[in-house]
Amino acid sequence: MKNNSVKKVVLAYSGGLDTSVIIPWLKENYECEVICFAADVGQGEDLSNLEHRALSTGASKLILLDLKEEFSKDYVFPYIQSGAIYEGQYLLGTAIARPLIAKYQVMIANQEGADAVAHGCTGKGNDQVRFEMTYMALNPDLKVIAPWREWNIKSREDALAYLTAHGIPFPDKDPSLYSRDANLWHISHEGGWLEDLVHQPKEDMFQYSVSPQAAPDQEEEVSVEFQNGCPIAVNGAKLSPAALIQTLNEIGGKHGIGRVDLVENRLVGMKSHGVYETPGGSILMHCHRELESITMERESQHMKEILKPFYAKILYNGQYFIPVREALDAFYQETQKVVNGTIKVKLYKGNIITSSRASKNSLYTESIATFGESVDYNHHDAAGFIRLYGLSSRINAALKK
Repeated sequence: MKNNSVKKVVLAYSGGLDTSVIIPWLKENYECEVICFAADVGQGEDLSNLEHRALSTGASKLILLDLKEEFSKDYVFPYIQSGAIYEGQYLLGTAIARPLIAKYQVMIANQEGADAVAHGCTGKGNDQVRFEMTYMALNPDLKVIAPWREWNIKSREDALAYLTAHGIPFPDKDPSLYSRDANLWHISHEGGWLEDLVHQPKEDMFQYSVSPQAAPDQEEEVSVEFQNGCPIAVNGAKLSPAALIQTLNEIGGKHGIGRVDLVENRLVGMKSHGVYETPGGSILMHCHRELESITMERESQHMKEILKPFYAKILYNGQYFIPVREALDAFYQETQKVVNGTIKVKLYKGNIITSSRASKNSLYTESIATFGESVDYNHHDAAGFIRLYGLSSRINAALKK
């Protein structure tokens, strides 16, 4: 039965199999105009033919926006400042890109007078939540169409059969059974061979990095300079945010940096096996953490450690446009004002090894830290400090006696 409740819909479009099927499906089932929106967030694909693909499958227009710099500056860099890592391993590459894409999708829907938005996320994944949480936060009046929760297509084979039946050519994209998401920060691999936990990832699956075994036998030293907790230069060269990440991706990927193979807890409740490649991001997070260790005072640093799992969780769960995220970002921006300096690391066969730390805001004082004699630290002062520090323990022990 056709649904005539929608007149015009903006579809988050990638040009892959799912979204190629969604365009004719929307026209067939909703009899509506379909406008496609594609975001270039550094996924590294040739997007020159994207408009032809969208129009040839029934879209009225394609809007393609280059968001690489905004993604890097306004989404990735604040994330680096937070230092948050989901479940101790995942650097949230997909999670921090979805709010940006969905934000522009809503903006385009408003500009084009659309009454609905659509996405190609499955009913089992996290991305459906990330997109729709953004829709609700920015324009709750838009109707949301999620074909994977409505249609009878259950597999890649079903999707290909649908295109064949409608005389639509197959998209010329990755034919593998892996579900992938790529952007400037990372690439993820799920599904296919990886669904059986007995299987190791196949080497030909990786896109951003060589294996540590195939990496050069000679280490490479890299320096990263930060200002207010944001990276501004690599090896002394000032770069735009997107160019800086891409530069480190190339350097790190060459040395097998940033591969993660994990079983994570999805928001919907299931466990999922994913493999991630984040070469540049792994270097940046390592260097940022090292710089914080010498520039942040203890209580601020410890508070960040408490907040990291919570901040990672709200980003992972798609809660980007909520007040607490904005409040936490304000805390990070304030405490990051001292995180200035340069960290040098050596990259060798998948390893990141710190070689030097330098900052004008360094709180590390060699004359105090030394195990030798120091005029700035009197060892005898420690006795009174320890006696008072242990007062409650002494009282408790006396009561037990």
